Amino acid sequence: MRDHGSRIDELAYDRRRLRQYLVGEARADGVERRTLLKLLAAAGGAAAVGVGAAAPATAAGPGIVKPLPPELFTVRGTNAESKAASWQGTGLHTPVDRFFVRNHTSTPLLDPGSWRLKVWGSGLRHGRESEFGLDELRRLPAVTTEALVECAGNGRSHFTTQQGEAVSGTAWGLGAIGSGRWRGVRLADVLRKAGLSRNAVDVQPRGLDAEYLTADGANLGRVRRPLPVAKALHDVLLAYELNGEPLPPDHGYPVRVLVPSWVGIASVKWVGDIEVSDIPLYSPWNTDFYRLYGAAYPPEGSAPLSRQTVKSAFELAAGAEFTVGRTHTLTGRSWSGAGGIASVEVSTDGGSSWRRARIQDPARRDNWVRWSVRWRPESTGDTQVLARATDTRGNTQPDRTVHNTQGYLFNAVVRHPVRVVG
Repeated sequence: MRDHGSRIDELAYDRRRLRQYLVGEARADGVERRTLLKLLAAAGGAAAVGVGAAAPATAAGPGIVKPLPPELFTVRGTNAESKAASWQGTGLHTPVDRFFVRNHTSTPLLDPGSWRLKVWGSGLRHGRESEFGLDELRRLPAVTTEALVECAGNGRSHFTTQQGEAVSGTAWGLGAIGSGRWRGVRLADVLRKAGLSRNAVDVQPRGLDAEYLTADGANLGRVRRPLPVAKALHDVLLAYELNGEPLPPDHGYPVRVLVPSWVGIASVKWVGDIEVSDIPLYSPWNTDFYRLYGAAYPPEGSAPLSRQTVKSAFELAAGAEFTVGRTHTLTGRSWSGAGGIASVEVSTDGGSSWRRARIQDPARRDNWVRWSVRWRPESTGDTQVLARATDTRGNTQPDRTVHNTQGYLFNAVVRHPVRVVG
């Protein structure tokens, strides 16, 4: 399948894979057949039947290793959301001590000396199997990539707080994102060294964290999600460093997958094996999860999520106070999975008027830009500040995001409450 500049056509990919499943040419470990049959309806392969996403597990504690001081994080179950106000003055890359954490279970503590990456499957020549230790990966040509990692549910809470719509999942604000300088080896180099076959179609990394149990007791196994081989060979990294240091445990130590611009679930942490297959693969993380369900979508859901959407966030706490009659500098960040950020507009009167912000950074593929705007409030009281970004492909944040039941890809302009005092 052609890559078209790495912009995988997920809908066409999904339709082809589902039809191959129907005739027995795909494998879906951990996915019930009825789920895939329902998804096939979206591809015109079966009668339409509604499908519900499995309920997420409820954790008793965070299961996170690093400190989570309340001035930097909001703890949300097994996850920790960065407070956007803590980004102010930190530079382009998010310091590790305030990088958000998204865990399905809990952070495993792995021994780098005994860690091995197994690469296996029918998509390798002669079905061979290879293993790589950390030292072996480090001996391969190293590359450094600057990129964001962002949870697909980033901004989810605003479906409810701004749009009055119910959604399931972790109630993230806009802090389920971090920018890093990642160093590692190209997944393409590892796959070729392992003996990639011309017949390979899917590449599925799997983590070494604990098996994931849903609230109703279903065991979905370890987190895994297939990638089209074209994407895997394009810009995916097996990263072992973040911001010049070995990966911290909460961020995938000793090695994680990094899939630039795609939803965070694709960037599997604590990777332990990679299956390379000559038949399509499915997992619960691209069937029940990480599709769009709701009135605006087919009953069987959208194609699996891939690229992220355009968003903006102020580096402010909710309800931040400003003194009337004084000039203040508002700062924030904007980003998009489709390209760099071309412009940012800011409103300080609840959206009645807009003006251009000053962008500090050049438009960056796979990363955000920082921006600022001066504001001199002339009256006291509660108000809202808003930021609206447009990326280099012409995508602009809308006033409202089309609802989906799992609250993914919220990209509407966020109304940030502040107070002006005397």
